[in-house]
Amino acid sequence: MNVLFIVVDDLRPVLGCYGDKLVKSPNIDQLASQSVVFSNAYAQQAVCAPSRVSFLTGRRPDTTRLYDFFSYWRVHAGNYSTMPQYFKENGYVTLSVGKVFHPGVSSNYSDDYPYSWSIPPFHPSAEKYENDKTCRGKDGKLYANLVCPVDVSEMPGGTLPDIQSTEEAVHLLNVMKTNKQKFFLAVGYHKPHIPLRYPQEFLKLYPLENITLAPDPWVPEKLPPVAYNPWTDIRQRDDVEALNVSFPYGPLPDGFQRQIRQSYYAAVSYLDMQVGLLLNALDDVGLSNNTIVVFTADHGWSLGEHGEWAKYSNFDVATRVPLMFYVPGMTSSSVSQGKRVFPYTDLFSRALGMVPQGKIPALMVELVSLFPTLAELAGLPVPPVCPETSFHVALCTEGTSVVRYFNASEEKSGCDDAYRCFNEEPVAFSQYPRPADTPQWNSDKPKLKDIRIMGYSMRTIDYRYTVWVRFNPNNFSADFEDVHAGELYMVETDPNQDYNIYNNNSRSWFFKKILG
Repeated sequence: MNVLFIVVDDLRPVLGCYGDKLVKSPNIDQLASQSVVFSNAYAQQAVCAPSRVSFLTGRRPDTTRLYDFFSYWRVHAGNYSTMPQYFKENGYVTLSVGKVFHPGVSSNYSDDYPYSWSIPPFHPSAEKYENDKTCRGKDGKLYANLVCPVDVSEMPGGTLPDIQSTEEAVHLLNVMKTNKQKFFLAVGYHKPHIPLRYPQEFLKLYPLENITLAPDPWVPEKLPPVAYNPWTDIRQRDDVEALNVSFPYGPLPDGFQRQIRQSYYAAVSYLDMQVGLLLNALDDVGLSNNTIVVFTADHGWSLGEHGEWAKYSNFDVATRVPLMFYVPGMTSSSVSQGKRVFPYTDLFSRALGMVPQGKIPALMVELVSLFPTLAELAGLPVPPVCPETSFHVALCTEGTSVVRYFNASEEKSGCDDAYRCFNEEPVAFSQYPRPADTPQWNSDKPKLKDIRIMGYSMRTIDYRYTVWVRFNPNNFSADFEDVHAGELYMVETDPNQDYNIYNNNSRSWFFKKILG
C-alpha cells in the first residue's frame, strides 16, 4: 500500500462529517464516508512545531523537548527516527509537499531532509507573501489583515500556497504512477491558519447573518489566569490592531468575532476544495485502490470560546483534531478497476446533499499514535513501545497503534484488556507551557528559557483534568508537588468546558476514582 498523508494547519473538526451543520466540506466528508473517523482525537501540544515533531517522531513533547520553535530534536533531545524516515528505510519513496514539518530550526532548516525525505521537500513559492499586505481594505489600500478574502488573480504570481501545493502533489502522483514506485506522500495545507487569506468567492457560502458567536464567548469565571491564552498573534494583524482591544482579555467586538468565524469557515471550504482535487487526482492515476489516506491536523483553533482565539491552550477547541483513515478493502469495500472512489464535488455547483457517515469510534486517541498505526496498516513491523526514558533509543514510539479500534462501535469503550487503558479507560494527554501565572505578552508562545509552568492535561470520555505545575527549563523537570492551579470539567454536564470544578467539594469522588 502507498500512503497519502494529509495534514492541515490549525483545523478543528468543523466539518460536515463531524456533525457541523454550517460548514460545507463535501470532499472531506466523502473521504470520511469511506474511512474510520475518530471523533475524539487530540494533539499533544496545541502549537505547530511541537505538535508536528511529536506526531512525526511518535514521541511526546517531554521526550522531543520541543515546546517552542527553537531546537532540533536530533541535536537537543535524541536522534529519533521519524515516520517518513521509517517508510523510506523500508523501501518507500518519501515526499513532502507544503507544511509537513514546521520550517526553521525545529526541522534543521531542511524539513529534516535527507533523513525523512527521498527528495528535497517542496514549498510553494507564494508562501513568502503570506504575511505581506495583500488584503484590500474598504479604502482600497492593502493591509496585513487577519480577515483576508482575496481576488486570487491580484495575488503575487496569481496564486495561493495551497493551490500550488495541490498542483505539486498531483504532479508527484503522476510521477509515482509512471515510475511504479511505492510512495509515502505527505501534503501539508496552510489554511485555515491565519491570516485567513483565501479566494473571496468562498465567502458567499457563509452569509454573515447565518454566523453566530461562540456558545460561550466569555472568559469563564473560575478559569485560572495561567490557563488563558491572550491571542497576541491576531492582535498584531492590521484589522485587529485598529480595534484597540484591551489586553489580555479583550473582548473583540461581536461583529468582528462573527467575521473571524465566517472567514475561518470559508477557509475550511477552500481547503475542502484542495483536498477534493487531490483525492480526485488519486482516482485519475488509478491508485485509490492501493493507497492508504490519512487526514488530520496539527491542532485546533479557538473561535471565541472562553473569550479566546487561536490555539495555545489545553481546551478541546485547541487540542481536538479531525482524524480519519481510509484503507482500501478494510474501511471500504474494494472498488472495481476504473470506478471512482473520490469523485470531486464542486462546492458551488449544486445543493450539497446529506453528509454520509464513516465509522466513528468514540474512543480517545492521540496523534502520537499515528506512527505505529500507519506502520501497522502498511504491513511494516510496528516500532516497539519506548522504555520510560528513551533519549538514547532511535526507533520506538510513545503512542500505540489504533488499528485494533477500527472495528470498535460507538458504544464499546474498547477496554477489554488493561494495557490499552489508563485506569480502565482510554485517555489522551496534552500539555502547554506558560511563562507566568498571569497572561502576559509571551504567554502564547514562551521560549524554552522563559517557561516556568507546564499545564499537563488529560482527557477521557468523561472529563478533562489539567494541573499547572512548576517547570524548570534547565533540566526539563516538572514538579507535581508544586501545583499552581487546576482545572476539572465534566463533559456530560459541561461539554464546552466552562465550569471549572477543581476547587469544588464535588471533586473528591473524582480523585478517589482516578487515584484508585
